[in-house]
Amino acid sequence: MAAKIPFVKEMDFVYEQAQQVSPLIRRLIANNPGPFTFTGTGVYIIGRGEVAIIDPGPDTDEHIEAILRAVEGERVTHIFVTHRHMDHSPAANPLAARTGAKVYGSKEPPKPSDCDTLRLEAGDDHGFEPQVDVRDGERFSGPGWTIEAVATPGHTTNHVSYALLEENAFFPGDHIMGWSTTIIGPPDGDMSAYLDSLKKVRDRNYDVLWPTHGPPVRAVRPFIDAYLEHRLDRERQVLAQLESGKTFIKDMVVEMYADVDKRLHPAACHSVLAHMIRLVELGRVECMGPPCVDSMYALRR
Repeated sequence: MAAKIPFVKEMDFVYEQAQQVSPLIRRLIANNPGPFTFTGTGVYIIGRGEVAIIDPGPDTDEHIEAILRAVEGERVTHIFVTHRHMDHSPAANPLAARTGAKVYGSKEPPKPSDCDTLRLEAGDDHGFEPQVDVRDGERFSGPGWTIEAVATPGHTTNHVSYALLEENAFFPGDHIMGWSTTIIGPPDGDMSAYLDSLKKVRDRNYDVLWPTHGPPVRAVRPFIDAYLEHRLDRERQVLAQLESGKTFIKDMVVEMYADVDKRLHPAACHSVLAHMIRLVELGRVECMGPPCVDSMYALRR
């Protein structure tokens, strides 16, 4: 039985309308709900007068015009992107062109795959290129606000989260979601790096998490502890599946994720693959050939 995560799923909002959610934060939900995005991409506007935007979301006319209405009469100085997935980054460069802001994010390219992988809905935004390459610990500021970049690899190699220091608030992008667990899809996703990043965020003792998808998480440390325990439970489940004689990831997912929307099973295959790669690296599992979703696996005796 997987660890019980105290998910938070209830939130009041109107699509494409900015809502003040804290003294320095406004949130606008893009109208792109789905099995990977939950209610849609949550765009965060930081400050007043001279503002920053975090994860501007999809490139649609409706959405970009909604953001521009939300910041009417203000100057957008920074556009921060956590990672280059289609539900996070595509609006960044169009918004920068309309506002004169610079786009900040990691320039590290995603890792290519040698396997035939299942394409996920939230695929890579291959056209995204930040103007400013952010590094772990760098700080950026405007009137009354300070944003710190926090490298959080795992969901993707180049995933960067952001902290708003004045409110001890953290914007984890897809690193942590209030409504669901996060997809770790190799080769760009790395389970060992992800677990390390979770511990890094937990130990900073933030007061609140503002995920890109879903409501805020306010009991931060116990939530992240449950996230970590859930991953370790999944690892134990993978080992149990191997012990029972199963050798293919897709067969394991049918049983391990029986209570999960079947539309998410392809993503679950990627997360199980991430666990497999980690177990191979730890010397507990062996793989017949390169570690891919369709490869055969067995316990190392």
